[in-house]
Amino acid sequence: MRTFSILAVCVTNLLIGLRYVYLIRKNRISPALAMWVFFTIAVIGSLATYLLEGGYGLLDNVLNSADLVLCGGVALAIAVWGDRSSRFSRFDVGCLGGVLVIIAIWALTREHTMAHLAIQLILVVAYFPVIKRLWRSDRNTESFSMWIGLLLAPIFSLLSSKGTLATVYAVRAIVSTALLLLLMIRVELRIRRTKSG
Repeated sequence: MRTFSILAVCVTNLLIGLRYVYLIRKNRISPALAMWVFFTIAVIGSLATYLLEGGYGLLDNVLNSADLVLCGGVALAIAVWGDRSSRFSRFDVGCLGGVLVIIAIWALTREHTMAHLAIQLILVVAYFPVIKRLWRSDRNTESFSMWIGLLLAPIFSLLSSKGTLATVYAVRAIVSTALLLLLMIRVELRIRRTKSG
């Protein structure tokens, strides 16, 4: 079961990452750069605190490890090929400031468990730019297939995760992704009502 879980998470994230880069390159989606930069920073911090908290390895929290490659790759693709709407706004800069403050506090205190939990908060804050964008937008700038994949990966990871912190990481990802999918459905329904009205 552990091998299946690790392979399922890695393959799911690889396919998501490749598809995301393709869709960004073809200008079919316009994900928020700020969100993916926050994800990358927070995933690095989350993995570091997890590894430092106990005697765990990269595959013991495979979702966190695979997310590092996924988030960094998507952020880079958005920076290179994303449209203007994917750039940082003032709101995004404020969120980034909050992210950096939490990481600075961890660097000073070296409280790995508390820092890991605070970083999960960062990962929730990372959704704010895309939530704000989708809430105000008259179009869905995200891909359902990608976010469904991002919901499946943490579900698979629960089969092989070791330790409470790995479980917290996966559950936070499941809840956050599910809420974002609901918001995307809201946008689609609003578009349909506008077209039919």
